Parts: sequence; C-alpha cells; structure tokens
Amino acid sequence: MKKFRGVFLKNDNEIGLMREANRIVSKILDELGEAVKPGVPTMLFEDICRKRCDEFGVRPAFLGYQGFPYALCCSVNEEIVHGFPSKERILKEGDIVSFDMGVVYDGFYGDSARTFGVGKVSHEAQKLMDVTRESLYIGIEQAVPGNNLYDVSAAIQSYVEGFGFGIVRRFVGHGIGSHLHEKPEIPNFVPKGMAGVPLKAGMVLAIEPMVTLGSYEVEMLGDRWTAVTKDRKLSAHFEHTVAVTHEGPRILSLSE
Repeated sequence: MKKFRGVFLKNDNEIGLMREANRIVSKILDELGEAVKPGVPTMLFEDICRKRCDEFGVRPAFLGYQGFPYALCCSVNEEIVHGFPSKERILKEGDIVSFDMGVVYDGFYGDSARTFGVGKVSHEAQKLMDVTRESLYIGIEQAVPGNNLYDVSAAIQSYVEGFGFGIVRRFVGHGIGSHLHEKPEIPNFVPKGMAGVPLKAGMVLAIEPMVTLGSYEVEMLGDRWTAVTKDRKLSAHFEHTVAVTHEGPRILSLSE
C-alpha cells in the first residue's frame, strides 16, 4: 500500500473491500434508525448490532477497541460520542440519539454515524441535526484531489458557525483502512498555524462533524469513555467514510 506524507493510499480493490464494510455499517444504521422510538432501552440497539454482525459475518470494530466494552457507541442528548448502551437508559419523546458504528470486513474497516430524533423533537434539536448532517456533505464536497485537507475542515466550520452552533474540537475525523484510525486527523475546524495535507486520490477519510447547541467544551463522564457537552446542551454527530478519487469524492458508507 502506497503512502503520501504518512497517509495510506488505497487501490481500487482495497476501496472495494472498504465499500462492502461500509455498506454493511450503513445497513445496520438503517435498522437502528427504524427501531428508534420512545420507551425503548438503548441496549436494544447494541443487541441489533451484535446480531447483524453475526449474520453478515463481520467483526464489530469498536468492541474491545482500547477497552471499549460495546459494539455500538450510543450517545443521547448532551452525550457527544462514545456513550454506552444501557438497559436502564430508556429513550423518551424529544430525545436525540447518536449511533456510531464500525465493522471489519476482510481486513478493512467501515465507520459511520447518524443522529436520530425520538418521536417529535424540538425545533432547535431538529435544526441542530439538519445543520450537522448538511455540514458533513458540504465538507465531503471538498474531498477532491488537489484540495487541502483543511478545505474540508473550513467548509464544515464555516457552515456550522454560520448558524451559531459550536464545533467540538476534542474529537476529530480520521483516515481509515486496514486500521480503524489512520492518518490524517480531520478536524471540523481549521487549526491555527497548521499546514494541512494535500489530498490525493486513494485517500479514504472518515469525516465526522460533532456539533453542539452551545459551547464546544467537553467533559468526560466517570466511565472514562462518554464525552458530554460541558454546558449539557444537545450535541449531534454524523459521519461518512469517503474515498478521494479522480472522479470526485465517493461516499462508501451508503446502503446501496
């Protein structure tokens, strides 16, 4: 596998394997979204993930990763990322819930995330989810050969901050391939004094804006995994795995 400035460049066969890994992730996220409703425990979604991974013959990417105890990151309301599924946490009307899911297929990783409303949500919660999702696609548009990595970051930041929302700094996107986290890191803001990396065909990027209604400051809960907004305002999270190609960005984490 070739490298450019420490970033692995994938060939067509490797991207094809990643496409299948990500298709499986997307199918699982589809099913999770259909199961979201008031009154269900968040452990239900973990159970769905485990069952579907067995059926697809893939390994959950997050289970056991650096000690993470679940196949699914399930984050509710002010939880930004890495939340634990729970038998005790029951979704209620007006909540929002973020699912971050990954699998390993034939040695390559898929990774994607979506946020769903539970029943009828507030106008501000819906706006937060819409802007976060839209910012992801606006960032993806910049993932073309010849652009700089921070063109992706700048597009996301400009769009999100234009609505007065906060962009989480502590957690960022990443390269992905035969490892879950590869170079480069992909911030959703432009770091000061950093040059970025020129984008090359063959790079595969997990782009994942995490956006808040208030401050972007983060606190960690006692489980040492769950990240929450310091002001306890809502947070949304969307992610796609995207291949940089000569024909433009190719989203791999789609169901069909």
